[in-house]
Amino acid sequence: MVRVVASADLRRFTGGLEAFDVEADTVRRLVKALEARFPGLGDYVDRRMAIAIDGEIHQDAWTSPLRPDSEVYFIPKIGGG
Repeated sequence: MVRVVASADLRRFTGGLEAFDVEADTVRRLVKALEARFPGLGDYVDRRMAIAIDGEIHQDAWTSPLRPDSEVYFIPKIGGG
């Protein structure tokens, strides 16, 4: 199971849960599982969040593999111009 740590802005979707486990082997599957478990969260993550997998930040991580012991953090995307 992948360990997901939810930042404060995501906890409105999780009912206040700060961390939880999700079964997924890619980020795409993780986001789909989040949407199924917490409606609205997957879409929010897809549009607004970057993903840190085991301490490495990814902007576009859809196909990134996840290990069963991975730890995933969602952080706001940084925009620029």
